[in-house]
Amino acid sequence: MKELIQRSRKSFTVVQSIEADVPENVWIKCPSCRELIYHKQLAERMKVCRCGYHMRLTAREWLALLDEGSFVEYDAHLRPTDPLGFVSPKETYIDKLREAQRRTGLTDAVVSGIGSIEGRRLVIAVCDFEFIGGSMGSVFGEKMARAAERAAALGIPLLTINTSGGARMQEGVIALMQLAKVNIALTRLAAARQPHIAVMVDPCYGGVTASYASVADIIIAEPGANIGFAGRRVIEQTIRQKLPADFQTAEFMLQHGMVDMVVPRSELHSTLAKLLRLYAPEGRAAAHKSEPIATALASV
Repeated sequence: MKELIQRSRKSFTVVQSIEADVPENVWIKCPSCRELIYHKQLAERMKVCRCGYHMRLTAREWLALLDEGSFVEYDAHLRPTDPLGFVSPKETYIDKLREAQRRTGLTDAVVSGIGSIEGRRLVIAVCDFEFIGGSMGSVFGEKMARAAERAAALGIPLLTINTSGGARMQEGVIALMQLAKVNIALTRLAAARQPHIAVMVDPCYGGVTASYASVADIIIAEPGANIGFAGRRVIEQTIRQKLPADFQTAEFMLQHGMVDMVVPRSELHSTLAKLLRLYAPEGRAAAHKSEPIATALASV
């Protein structure tokens, strides 16, 4: 027994020594299957685990969907202010903004600009959940509205990649006004006969889901993404009923007609390229067929 304990201690010491020699940030543990994956391998797979779990991407990482070197950023100078002088028991809104800006390198929760996918130009606006939960404040709304208006003026499609916890409570009613503001801008895009393609990724809740993301011409979701307005627990407490296990998942939303398709991240670039070809002038007739979007895609 004493020999067994000594061997165990020796093995534990060896393991400790090996772990001490391994640099930090070499691998990450998948939240779903708990497997360790090297960061380099994960980056090559756009942060999709071998088990199929889709990890969150930053706004800058999402820009890898575009043709290399094609992205030109717009409205990067817009910075949020503190219109209400909001103060919480822990910190001020200004301090929270500064910390989020320092940590993410962004001025606000949206990165927008113009790029291309397989040579077809489009306006793109990407949310970043790392910036105060991707919450929708005045700058968020302004960037989205400008993106829609820019797409309308240039006569090119708009692609939005959406992840958010909802309207930014620190800006109160000013944040809520952004929901209507962005939707009005999208009516100008529709008048210009250009599509809005919305991609919903985990998590997508609150005012973003309830406004512009849900009125897109095509709504795409990633596998397993949580999508909804209010959270599951709030709904269960309100209606006093147990919800299905898959409630508010992308697959549940597809089954109930909330989204048009669920597309794995590895296929998203090619799917977007096909959609852009459908909506191009020479493919406009195909884009207006009455057949389901997924069926139309198969013929492109």
